[in-house]
Amino acid sequence: MKIVCRDVTYSVEIAGNGEPLVLLHGFTGNRDTWKFLIPLLRERYTLIMVDIIGHGGTASPADYRRYEMKQVTEDLKHILDELNFPKTHILGYSMGGRLALGFACLYPEYVKTLMLESASPGLITEEEREIRRSNDKKLAGKILENGIEAFVDQWGNIPLFESQKRLPSKTQAAIRQQRLKNNPSGLSSSLLGMGTGSQASYWEELEFLDFPVLLVTGELDPKFCLIAESMQKMLKQAEWKIINDAGHAIHVEDGEKFGKIISEFLMRN
Repeated sequence: MKIVCRDVTYSVEIAGNGEPLVLLHGFTGNRDTWKFLIPLLRERYTLIMVDIIGHGGTASPADYRRYEMKQVTEDLKHILDELNFPKTHILGYSMGGRLALGFACLYPEYVKTLMLESASPGLITEEEREIRRSNDKKLAGKILENGIEAFVDQWGNIPLFESQKRLPSKTQAAIRQQRLKNNPSGLSSSLLGMGTGSQASYWEELEFLDFPVLLVTGELDPKFCLIAESMQKMLKQAEWKIINDAGHAIHVEDGEKFGKIISEFLMRN
């Protein structure tokens, strides 16, 4: 279905019945990321799978400022209001996890539980953010200059995704094809507006979150394991699960285990 949030038309897919569960994919992903969870959760939950601005079937406006975290969290609020869901569970992966956490910090009254897969509250210092913004700006420029195919090949080879090279070739090819469907302008603007360097740090907000939070990281992703360890210390109600022999994208590398952890957490909360 299409939902217009102010001037941007979002593509949203809904499946199942029961309590709402918003699902937010990572950078270069789309709502199909979460299709594997439908059979597992559809009897108890209404899955709301959103193509984030600049991705999938959602519009890719030219002005990168429209992709800023405060703008996109307001869009999510609009989507939930439109669907008449005043309170929801929310799950986000990587960039989608940053968006989920941003939404939880800005609109906590909408959140029943928060689940973050390989996600960060942002960079703590302005100096770190400035360096990241500079790097993201260069990468955004490369996407437009060299085209989507060259970017997808480069993106798939960054160290963060090294463990995915052990996946069956058919799975790797499917991931690549899905990434290639994205709009180069949308990805470029997403990096500029919603990149880790552009968003505010939410570290200081963590202690104020009053709902259950699940943190999931892969054993082969030490950077995000360290981030999750620090987050757990600051959150009031946090569980942290480390998945053995998995990297950054646990839902891709071990979907069965990931689904089981999400399902069990939701049942308890």
